[in-house]
Amino acid sequence: MSPQIFLYIALGIYFAAMLFIGFIAWRKNQGHEDYMLGGRKLHPGVAALSAGASDMSGWLMMGLPGAIYAAGLIEAWIAIGLTIGTFASWKLVAPKLRAYTEVSRNSITLPTFFENRLRDKSHIIRIVSSLVILVFFVFYVSSTMVSGGVFFENSFKGDYTVGALLVSGVTITYTLFGGFLGATFTDVVQGLMLLAGLIFVPIVAAGVLGGPAETLNGINEIAPERFDLFAGWGAGVGGTLLVIVSSLAWGLGYFGQPHILVRYMALRSSHDAKVARRIGVTWTGLSLFFAVVAGFVGIAYFDASKQSPLENPEVVVLQLAQILFHPLIAGFVLAAVLAAVMSTMSSQLIVCASAIVEDIFLVVKKTPPSDKVLLLFGKLGVLVVSVIALILALQRNDSILQLVAFAWAGFGAAFGPLVLLSLYWRRLTRWGALAGMVTGSATVFIWKAMNTGLYELLPAFLVSMLTMVVVSMFTHSHNEEIEAEFTRTEEITTQPK
Repeated sequence: MSPQIFLYIALGIYFAAMLFIGFIAWRKNQGHEDYMLGGRKLHPGVAALSAGASDMSGWLMMGLPGAIYAAGLIEAWIAIGLTIGTFASWKLVAPKLRAYTEVSRNSITLPTFFENRLRDKSHIIRIVSSLVILVFFVFYVSSTMVSGGVFFENSFKGDYTVGALLVSGVTITYTLFGGFLGATFTDVVQGLMLLAGLIFVPIVAAGVLGGPAETLNGINEIAPERFDLFAGWGAGVGGTLLVIVSSLAWGLGYFGQPHILVRYMALRSSHDAKVARRIGVTWTGLSLFFAVVAGFVGIAYFDASKQSPLENPEVVVLQLAQILFHPLIAGFVLAAVLAAVMSTMSSQLIVCASAIVEDIFLVVKKTPPSDKVLLLFGKLGVLVVSVIALILALQRNDSILQLVAFAWAGFGAAFGPLVLLSLYWRRLTRWGALAGMVTGSATVFIWKAMNTGLYELLPAFLVSMLTMVVVSMFTHSHNEEIEAEFTRTEEITTQPK
């Protein structure tokens, strides 16, 4: 039997499993809130794995190992920043956001929470934050489609466009059926597949090369500078310090990612955040560590051995899997790459649907529509976002990591300071929130265009935070309802379980 047939068999089994999970989740959905937030019944382990899998996307198995393969350990600062950010987000945001969103009129989306928390009767914050979600998720979803197309092109020698369409089609199907629960349950399976693939591929490759010592020696012979965390130190504006600061700044993005924050909101209680944090940080730390290891092993295998260096560094894990494993096993490893892609895409599409239905359509529509109409508009919105993202993906103007970086910065700057101040500062006002969201988002676009070498998230986050504080200080007025909800949230999150 042709090796290619085994790859397709593994891929078919994976696709069928994802669609089956989506069908099971569809049967569990009993209403609109279940479809959008799972009824706030997520087990901490499920929430943790789902948040991790939906966070990492295709760059975990393609972008990050590729960056390590191409440049060495200097690129590992991103992994360090993300690990710190994961811990900080679960510690500082998860328990309070879970409690506050329920206390504040049972808010089931992030924009609705901002509106309720700040008592914005004009709905402007809700609408603007929804538009921010839709704009930046177009770029984020596009990055996942690029990953799917690159995957098929390199793994099956197929057409990039066909691959992007197939991955998108399957993901959209099970997301439309299963909603939030469908995306979450598939995330758990996909998260475990991701971790398994990232662990086994570099371990087996290192074994083929003669063990860890031989692998390290091979890298050291041709590129010893790849082991330097501070490579090029003191190289001026475009030097190492700028790279390190920019990479660590990725951690700030966790405070503002809607597809991650919604997992916190769906926990059974705020006290579950502690257990979820331990599971989530462990999964993230291990995944990022082995992604870095995979990039290094790729250097030893393709550059230091008799193999030819890779033209596209982002396919290092894909190539290793196909060379080292039986085609059926390789097929499941390759499916883990799709797991990274599809878990992120499905989570983002659900957030897009909730933004369109809950935060735009329900605001414009004066008469509350039926659940059937709400679901229909949500699904139509998902399709529109998918089409726009696909158009961007087919152009292939940016690498996977660049697309993810831009969207990550957009959410981190627009929502990160807003989430933190909403949870920890009583004096935040709707005008401060609005001004910070707008200036943060605008700074991301402007700084990106300036091409300074400093990751746009850091300056945009600081500008957004400063703007919110300054404007709120000038526009604050006492509100008994806001004060009472803030106090109630603190009581819930500080009382013993």
